[in-house]
Amino acid sequence: MKVVRRRGWEVPEAQATPEALFWDRRRLLTAGGLAAVAAPSLSVPALAQRRGQPAVALAPIGPAQTGDQVVHPFPRAERFAEAGRAVTAEEVATTYNNFYEFGSHKQISRAAQRLTTQPWQVRLDGMVETPMTLDAADLERRLPREERVYRFRCVEAWAMTVPFSGYPLAALVALAKPLSSAKYVRMETFQRPEEAPGQRQFWYPWPYIEGLTIEEATNELAFIATGAYGKSIVKQMGAPLRLVTPWKYGFKSIKSIVRFTFTDQRPKTFWEVSGPSEYGFWANVNPEVPHPRWSQASERLLGNDERVPTQVYNGYGEWVAGLYRGLPASERLFM
Repeated sequence: MKVVRRRGWEVPEAQATPEALFWDRRRLLTAGGLAAVAAPSLSVPALAQRRGQPAVALAPIGPAQTGDQVVHPFPRAERFAEAGRAVTAEEVATTYNNFYEFGSHKQISRAAQRLTTQPWQVRLDGMVETPMTLDAADLERRLPREERVYRFRCVEAWAMTVPFSGYPLAALVALAKPLSSAKYVRMETFQRPEEAPGQRQFWYPWPYIEGLTIEEATNELAFIATGAYGKSIVKQMGAPLRLVTPWKYGFKSIKSIVRFTFTDQRPKTFWEVSGPSEYGFWANVNPEVPHPRWSQASERLLGNDERVPTQVYNGYGEWVAGLYRGLPASERLFM
C-alpha cells in the first residue's frame, strides 16, 4: 500500500485551490499586484494592488475588542494550521529569546518587561500616497487577522515552532498604498535607551533596522505577529508587533516595530552594518551555505534538543524560491 506523507503545511487535495484560479492569481502577482491574503474563516475586502492599481479600503474586521485591546485568539488559517513539527512549549519559546535591545544573552525575558507597549504608535511613510500614524491596536483592527503555525529558524542553528497570530504584511502594504516607484519596505524598532539598556551600547547601530523588497513583503508568508499561543505576544518576543518571515533566519524578523518606510533604496540593516562579513540583506535559510563560524546543515529543536537537518528556505521554498531567481546563489540563499 502506498503511504502518502504530506508536509506539515500541505492540505488535502479537496481543500486545494483550483488550478485555474491559482494560475490567474500567479499572473496577477507577476504583473505586480498585491496578494489578496485573507483569513479563510473571515470575510475580508480585497487588498489593494500595487504598481499603480487602485486600492480597496480595508474595513475593521476580526474578533471582539475590550477597550483598547484586541482579544486573542484569532481563527487559525487552515493553510498554515500545521508546520510539520510539534509546537514548541510556550514556556520554552517565551524564555529563550534574542532581543539585543535588552542584552546579548537569551534570558532577557525579565529585562524586556521594562518596555512600555501602550500606547504604541506605528508610522507608515516614505513613498506612499499619504503618510499616516496609527495606534498599533487601531492598525490591527483594520486588517484581516488569523493564526498561523510557523517554523522559526535562528541563524545560531536553533529552531522552534510557534502559533503566531496577527495579519499578513501584504495587508499593511495595501493599507499604506505605496507608490509604484517603491521597491523596499524599511522597518525600524523603538529607540528608548532609558528602557532598553542594550541600546546604550554605542558600538551597535541603533535603532534596529530591517528591510524587505516589496515582493518579499507582499508574499503571502510574510506576517506581522501581534500574538502567540492564543494571546497577545509577550514583550520578549517583540510586543506589540513584530515581523515573521519563516523562510529567513530569525534576525530578519524585527521586533517591536514603530515605523514602516517605503523607499526605492535598499535599506542597510542592523546586522548587515554590524557584521557585513557574516550577515547580509537576504538571509534566506540554506543548509549548504555555512555561517563563517558554524555549520547550517542541521538545527537544534528547542524543548527536546533534537538535531534535525536544515531545509533550504526552512522548507518554504514552494512559496518563495521564485522571488530570488536571477540573484547569485550566494546572495539569495544567505548573504
